[in-house]
Amino acid sequence: MILRVATVGTLPATRKAMPESPLPLPAQNKNSPEVAGKSVSRLRAADAIRTAKDQFAMVTGLTPHAVTGIRSRGDGGWSVLVDVVELARIPDSTSVMATYRVDVDADGELAACERLRRFTRGATDS
Repeated sequence: MILRVATVGTLPATRKAMPESPLPLPAQNKNSPEVAGKSVSRLRAADAIRTAKDQFAMVTGLTPHAVTGIRSRGDGGWSVLVDVVELARIPDSTSVMATYRVDVDADGELAACERLRRFTRGATDS
């Protein structure tokens, strides 16, 4: 048995257009934060985390230790929970930690920052 393999040449320059969807898609306006009743952020969650950590560190002088939460805001921005070491102690389990909420707007700018709680590193939530 002999198998012949056909070589594939280049595709023709003109291609048939895909048929349109029977259901209309919602119109998207780049300047509008609302699309079909849902808020749309121009900033991805990963970028919001990076921006929040960088701007938080610059404003407070504290080094972010961990990000423990993120939530989208209605205006297209993000609220990021950042844990920091406020007072380092020996042993580490007795260090004083704090959780800050850092709000970043849809453009990636720092909108607000506040400390929510303080706790020792070794403490657990009830």
